[in-house]
Amino acid sequence: MKKRVVVGLSGGVDSSVAAALLLEQGYEVIGIFMRNWFDESVTVNNECPWIDDSNDAMLAAEHLGIAFQVLDLSKEYKARIVDYMHAEYQAGRTPNPDILCNREIKFDVFLRAALSLKADFVATGHYARRIIDEGAAKPVYRLLAGADPAKDQSYFLCQLSQAQMAHILFPTGHLTKTQVRDLARQLGLPNAEKKDSQGLCFVGKIKLPVFLQQFLEPRPGRVVEIPATASFRPLPDADLPRWKAAAAPYAFTPAMGADVGEHRGAHNFTIGQRRGLRVGGKPEPMFILDIDAADNIVYTGMGERHPGLYRSGLFMRTDEVHWVRPDLALKPGESRRLQSRIRYRQPLATCTLYAEPEGLYLEFDEPQRGIARGQFAAWYLGEELIGSGVIDA
Repeated sequence: MKKRVVVGLSGGVDSSVAAALLLEQGYEVIGIFMRNWFDESVTVNNECPWIDDSNDAMLAAEHLGIAFQVLDLSKEYKARIVDYMHAEYQAGRTPNPDILCNREIKFDVFLRAALSLKADFVATGHYARRIIDEGAAKPVYRLLAGADPAKDQSYFLCQLSQAQMAHILFPTGHLTKTQVRDLARQLGLPNAEKKDSQGLCFVGKIKLPVFLQQFLEPRPGRVVEIPATASFRPLPDADLPRWKAAAAPYAFTPAMGADVGEHRGAHNFTIGQRRGLRVGGKPEPMFILDIDAADNIVYTGMGERHPGLYRSGLFMRTDEVHWVRPDLALKPGESRRLQSRIRYRQPLATCTLYAEPEGLYLEFDEPQRGIARGQFAAWYLGEELIGSGVIDA
């Protein structure tokens, strides 16, 4: 009897090729488009953001001869993603909607819906690989980087659990983007030449800044420039372990610098950002150093080598740490050398992970640029992603 796979058809070429590969491998394949858009009063160029993608997904399913349906997850998306994002941005943190969508929607709500259809697996077009170690008492599911280093999406999957990975397939993870495009053309898929989406996860072509402007009210505030010579680093504490000192946040105050402009809402910015400040007349570009949500102040610094942009460590609270490989989790007092990234497509950086009762500390061998509260740090052993956590400081 054929095993059944429900494919999350996004309308893009990656998920369509994933469905085609599964058919070739002998699976029974069902295509489902997740409708996550929740507010029809908000449009892009007078169109609903998700309609075109849904139509493209339907055409791909028809071409492949597989069953297709649209699953309305807009209520869940609003409650689990949108409301959370609003709260995080208003608190001066920077959430990652793609990681949240994978954790809360694709591989939770959507997965449970697929299992209710008697599916054995769900599949997506992510550029990542899942392999199984059978040697232990029970199978261990390992999440590996995609074979195409330019498209590796394992970072977006850093919150997956062993229970979820038991039911997940990534059919395109062993391929490069060029190979996927070539396969789409060979198969005659109607979306073979469709550009990659730049919008929100399974929502459509609306981009994050536009999305936020629809739902967060403008709140004018100060833009303060901090000179590179300012004393914003915490005073050294001889009793503090080195990794804890490295994770201590910088303490910017308006008295350290000068007002250089006005912003329309701190939620429009993230630490490390360059564009969108509208502060001109400077010999070098301006970058966001920090966001004070309580006082609605955006701190900036001039030049990409401004010391306020770089830190050697970060901290993640215990309740916001997740191990993809629980068997490799550190206990308080333990440490491990590994590699980590704090944003998508950032090169992996060598670091040491320290476990303390209050949470995990990452100390990097080289200072990292733009460590932002609310974003995810993910850590790897070789090409395997083994855990992640929300950056708290």
